[in-house]
Amino acid sequence: MSHELNLTDEELLRYSRQILLPSWDLEAQQRLKSSQVVILGAGGLGCPVSETLARAGVGAIHLIDDDHIEASNLQRQTLFTAADIGKNKAKTACQALQKINPHVQLTYAEQRLTADNAAEILLVAQAQQSSTPFLILDCTDNFAARERLNEISVQYQLPLLSASAIAMSGQLALYEPAKQSGCYHCVFGDSIASGSDEAVEDTRNCSNSGVLASTTTVMGNLQANAALQYLGLSINPLAGQLLIWDGQRMSQHKLRYRQDKQCPVCANS
Repeated sequence: MSHELNLTDEELLRYSRQILLPSWDLEAQQRLKSSQVVILGAGGLGCPVSETLARAGVGAIHLIDDDHIEASNLQRQTLFTAADIGKNKAKTACQALQKINPHVQLTYAEQRLTADNAAEILLVAQAQQSSTPFLILDCTDNFAARERLNEISVQYQLPLLSASAIAMSGQLALYEPAKQSGCYHCVFGDSIASGSDEAVEDTRNCSNSGVLASTTTVMGNLQANAALQYLGLSINPLAGQLLIWDGQRMSQHKLRYRQDKQCPVCANS
């Protein structure tokens, strides 16, 4: 059964440069219009990725963030201005995105992800997604939230596109638990549990270690690039691979991973 939605004349004009691409087409744009994303985090990563997805024509975006805008956020959180200081990030981002593209359905939750509410607030659109492209985007800055997102992703067999950004570097991976190809815990769980250098690295965030303004914008748009291909073309350009971007050296490379057969999260899913 087709889940595609017809594009209006205004939408055809708005998205015409995408539709002209040989690797894209009208069908891909229609799939994008029917797609839904849930984004956890409306900060340095959440702002650029949600803006690009809204401009590109994703059908529905649900933003989750209980944090409020501070002056130090304005250096990199591109949807906010000085007049927004003190306001909720998710709500303010949705208001900005609505002005950018009124064709996108925008909703938000002013909540912090916990073990008790994770399923409820992450799956707000899941009841409708059985026949439409759906993706969870991890734009958080702490390991506990990423692990919780990963557990929900595996439990409900939902794809998870996870990005991180710190200083002048970032990482990106798109996990598909339904394919049993590995999850976030498969890649990072052992190093964090063992207290290795990678674990120390993961405890850093923008608040305690700093980040260049361009780092979050680059990583947010790399995340958007992967999301658009997954939603519009049903392609995972990072299947089984962790992308590592180094802004200081202006380089990037990918590392292959596979499912840990002893993973406590996904091995028996």
